[in-house]
Formats: sequence, structure tokens, C-alpha cells
Amino acid sequence: MIRLGAGAAASLVLAGCASFSPDGGFDHVAALTRDRTGQPVVWQRSPADARAAQARVVELLAQPLSADSAVELALLNNAGLQARFADLGIAEADYVRAARPSGPAIGLERIAGGGVAEITRSLTFNLLDLLTLPAASQLGQQRFEQAQFRAALDAVGVAAEARRAFFGAVAAQDLVNYAVQVQQAAEGTAELARRMAAAGNFSALAQMREQAFYDDATTQLARARLQAVAERERLARVLGLWGAQLAFRLPERLPDLPAQPLVPQDAEQTAVAQRLDVQLARREALGTAKALGLTQATRYIDVLDAGYVDKRQTGNPAARGGQVGLVLPLFDFGSARVARGRAEYLQAVQHTTEVAVNARSQVRESYAAYRTAYDLARHYRDDVVPLRKRIADENQLRYNGMLISVFELLADAREQVAGVTGYIDALRDFWIADSNLRNALTGGSPAPGAGR
Repeated sequence: MIRLGAGAAASLVLAGCASFSPDGGFDHVAALTRDRTGQPVVWQRSPADARAAQARVVELLAQPLSADSAVELALLNNAGLQARFADLGIAEADYVRAARPSGPAIGLERIAGGGVAEITRSLTFNLLDLLTLPAASQLGQQRFEQAQFRAALDAVGVAAEARRAFFGAVAAQDLVNYAVQVQQAAEGTAELARRMAAAGNFSALAQMREQAFYDDATTQLARARLQAVAERERLARVLGLWGAQLAFRLPERLPDLPAQPLVPQDAEQTAVAQRLDVQLARREALGTAKALGLTQATRYIDVLDAGYVDKRQTGNPAARGGQVGLVLPLFDFGSARVARGRAEYLQAVQHTTEVAVNARSQVRESYAAYRTAYDLARHYRDDVVPLRKRIADENQLRYNGMLISVFELLADAREQVAGVTGYIDALRDFWIADSNLRNALTGGSPAPGAGR
């Protein structure tokens, strides 16, 4: 009885030690996310949190978006991300539950017959649960830490997607503005050609060529507008915007190229040390190893109960005592559980190795894409576009000297279309490649189709 009472007291003490953290474990998630995105993230667990987040959303939408404000908006307003943060609360609840022993079992038995009634009352505790409680609590804590890294990985992934969507939307809008100018110029040229052909001053073939260019420009404008709608909606989805919020404003053009490209030092080592998916895989392997240790410790006993028994029979004094019950795995001696645990551990180790190898490869690939995009955008900016402008200036001089016709001048202007649109596309690709590289260094695996 004294020993059982001590066990019950120990259960109560241990149960009192396990409690929920004030921040729900989110402070660590916020720090991991801020280090990799430069922007704050909030888990909206109360109406006050939601109101504060919406107030900040209104502030951000009052100004034209930038890449950084788009990331902040996504981290504040993406409902899917907030839903995934709830997994952290579930993981903490599981951890707190693992750190508390199971409650006692109460038994009541009554047998009556022949004028005699026998009543047996029992109170039992799972001793095996108490003995393994420290190991189970540590395992629960490790799984809670894994959930923190998953939450941070989700947040960083949403931030990277927001940056890519922002650059795509700005570039698509810029291309629409330029396509409008091209279409308007082509419309004027086609009308001039029609009138000159009607007056007999222009051949039918030349007039049809101008009309064909106008038709192509109109088609390209329609496609550019559709692409702009798609890119803007993609951005709206990741930012979690709807209703009146869809009137958000974008800058007129993409940011300029940086003076020098980024040259990361020890990129592969940085990825292996800093990437959230690599750290998560490591912790999952460690958690599996801890679980295997717990399995091996309890392989020969499935259940071990001890408790107090009070037995009363009609006409006889009460009988009191204790009982111990255990279930032995006589058919496999726990070998199946241990074998499963070992297989899961080996699986986790190989998965960690795979994630680390893929991280190194993705960093190399992302940097190659980044440098190629930077060199292409710089080539368009420094060579292609200026050359087209010089050619246009020379033809303007020739037109002023009546050495070429207005249609020859306009035909040359068409050649500039490819140069300008090519530069916008190259600049967009660079900023997307920049986002992918930064995510590959410290975040995780890029999403499918992230590299365009």
C-alpha cells in the first residue's frame, strides 16, 4: 500500500510538471523564418492576433507592393499557412500528453449467490508507463521540435512563392503596357498603309504585310493581358487576398539588376548546415533512434500494472491487498516491434542522406541558373537594347534625310519589340532565380515549376 501510494503520488507530480508553453513553441518558428526571409510571421491563435494581422495587411495594401511587402503579406494573410501552423498546436498537445502518465484504472466486481455477495474493488496503475515516462516525454519533445521545423519550412516556402509570384506579376504587367504601345503603333501603320494603298501609292502586298503585323500585335496583346491576369491571380492566391483587397497595386517595372551578382561562399556547406529540410530530416532520424531505444527497453513486457484490491464478502471481514498484472509477448518476444523500429531508423538515416545530397545538388543547379539569368539580363541591358536604340536613331536620321520611307522606319521599330520584351523576360527570370537560390541555400527544396 505504501509503495502504491508513492506511485500514485509520483504520477500526480509528473502530471503537474507537464504543461503547455505560453507561445505554443512558435517563437522558435518565427525566429527560423525571420532569419531566412527577413520578415516577421505571426500565428494567429486569438481574435486579437487576427485583428492585428488584418490591420497590418491594410497598411501594406495602402502602398504599391514590393517584393518584401509581398512576403510579409503572405506570411500574415495566407490562410493555408495559418492552417498548417495548427499542426504545431497538435504536436504540442501530443508532447504534453506523452509527458503525462496515464490515469489509474478502477475495477468493480460483484458476485452474488447462495445468500452470499462478494464485492471486489481495485485501483491499478500502469507501472510500465511510469517507468518509461521520461523516455516517452523526451521522444514527444523531439517530435514537437520536428513540428517546429516543419512549420518554419512551410513559412519559408510560402515566402519564396510570394517573391516568385510578385516578380511574375510585375513583369506580366510591364509586358502588357509595352504590348499596348506596339499594338497602337501597328494600328496606326496599318491604317496609313490602307489609305496609301487606296490612293495607289502603296502596293497591295506591302499593305497586307502591315495589316498582318497589326493582327499579330493585337493577338500578342490579348495573350499578354491573359498572362497578366493569371500572374496577378497567382500572386493574390499566395497573399490570401480577396474582395476589395484585389485592387492591390504593383510597381510599374521590375527592380534593376544589382551591380554585381551574388557569390555565396561555401554554398553547399551552407545548405547542409542551414536548410530547414536537412535539419528536419536529421531530427526525424534522431527521433526514430530514440523511439527504437524505447521499443528495445519494453520489448519483453507489453503491459505492467500494479494496484490496490479491496475484497468484501457477506459475513466475513474485508480483505485488502495488492495485485500485479503483466502481458508477456510470448509469441514474438517483441522482435516484430524491434525489427520495425530498426527498419524505420535505417529508413530515416537514408532519407537524411538523400535530403543532404539533393540539397547540395539543388544549390549547384540554382546558382548555375542564377548566374545564367544574371548574365542574360545584363547582356540585354548593356548590349541588345542599346544596340537596337542606336539602330533606331540612325534610321531616324535617314528618315529625316528622306533616305528611307516611314514604313522602313516603322519596320525597324518592330525589331526593337523582341529586344525590349526579351529584356523584361530576362530581368524577371533573374529575380525569380535569385529567389530560388536564396531558398535553396537556407530554406528547402524548390516547388515544382519554381524555376520557370
